[in-house]
Amino acid sequence: MQKVRFTETVLRDANQSLIATRMKFREFEPILKELDKAGYYSLECWGGATFDSCLRYLNEDPWERLRKIKKACPNTKLQMLLRGQNLLGYRHYPDDVVRMFVKKSIENGIDIIRIFDALNDVKNIEVAVDETVKNGAIASGAICYTISPIHTLDSYVELAKNMQSLGCQTIAIKDMAGILSPAEAHKLVSSLKEAVDLPIVLHTHCTTGLGFMTCLKAVEAGVDVIDTAISTMSGGTAQPATETLNYTLAELGYDTGLNSDSLREIADFFKPIRSKALESGLLNPTVLCTDAKALDYQVPGGMLSNLVAQLTAQGKMDKFDEVLLETPRVREDLGYPPLVTPMSQMVGVQATNNVLAGERYKNVSKEVKSYLMGEYGKAPGAINEDVKKQILGDVKGIEGRFADTLEPAFEAAKAEIGEKAHSDEDVLSYIAFPTQAENYFDYRDEMAGKIYTYEFKAID
Repeated sequence: MQKVRFTETVLRDANQSLIATRMKFREFEPILKELDKAGYYSLECWGGATFDSCLRYLNEDPWERLRKIKKACPNTKLQMLLRGQNLLGYRHYPDDVVRMFVKKSIENGIDIIRIFDALNDVKNIEVAVDETVKNGAIASGAICYTISPIHTLDSYVELAKNMQSLGCQTIAIKDMAGILSPAEAHKLVSSLKEAVDLPIVLHTHCTTGLGFMTCLKAVEAGVDVIDTAISTMSGGTAQPATETLNYTLAELGYDTGLNSDSLREIADFFKPIRSKALESGLLNPTVLCTDAKALDYQVPGGMLSNLVAQLTAQGKMDKFDEVLLETPRVREDLGYPPLVTPMSQMVGVQATNNVLAGERYKNVSKEVKSYLMGEYGKAPGAINEDVKKQILGDVKGIEGRFADTLEPAFEAAKAEIGEKAHSDEDVLSYIAFPTQAENYFDYRDEMAGKIYTYEFKAID
């Protein structure tokens, strides 16, 4: 009987996609033991936007959150998403910081690190992969799936081979926009299974309505693991429902290893959390709907919502269709980067600037300038040289890997933050998100002072 394992995303990507990663630890803590008993291959619970959200919005230490999850789930592998040399931020960090971050992530409980680069530039994941393997965790190389004249089946196969050569132990297909069709999923998984001797993982979204069919065809082609979200936190911009696919695959004769009773209990647990998010407006019903426009524009759900927010704030929603038409043009000018963080934000903002200014590339963000300089890695395709010259003039770009030009930063940051940091983990938080980390450290110290005062008075 063929096995198909499941990665549950409710603690990270489903939470991030539906409610902007606002779920507090205390909200899901009671269900952790049941998640650990359900028979999942892994629980995706960290990385992505969780780190930023903990510090910025939830007043939680992301490292402590991870340790608590690990303690409650000793029998299931914990998984995180890492943006290669970008770590969890939006710029490249020097190698000493990348290595320390990976090392500490594993020490604090991570078993699998899914590592991707927004440009599919393997040079930007090699250090993270190397450190992951050195520290005994599973390095999963992630292919950012997109559609363009230069992103072909052969190019994805070659990318997977390069990831295997780096030391990746699994290959993940990361379909962030939900645009991987069932037919293409079957072709891609089949080709990867022939090309590399590694387990293949599929990650997709239900944004366009393809998710369930895409997973099913990938399973038929031999995929080893699929990402799903428990039903009460699934669909829309999140992943397909865990129970539905478990039921379907079991009926077709596949061994999923999942406990249906546990899944029912987990689904029931998240019902009131979903209801509360709907009532408060945190969960916008729009993100639960199918948006077939992404099949035309290849724009991920999160990027669409950002465009709407940006135009609404400026009272320019009447320009929305123009921005959607401009987005693929900007993407082509920039060499067809996959629309995944941070490239999705950069392309979307630039398309908006072009439309609102009434002139292409009159106003250019510093991030796009940095991209054209080569600071984000090698562009997948040829950049429009006229556009590049218009923006940069005669300034020459960076040759080779940008991280090689960066000085080590961990010890300097440690000295800079001083006694506010209680650990190396705190220093890493400060490096990734300086302002948010400092605010959290101040909050933590203030709360500790209040607890001390209360205890002192109680004893007195």
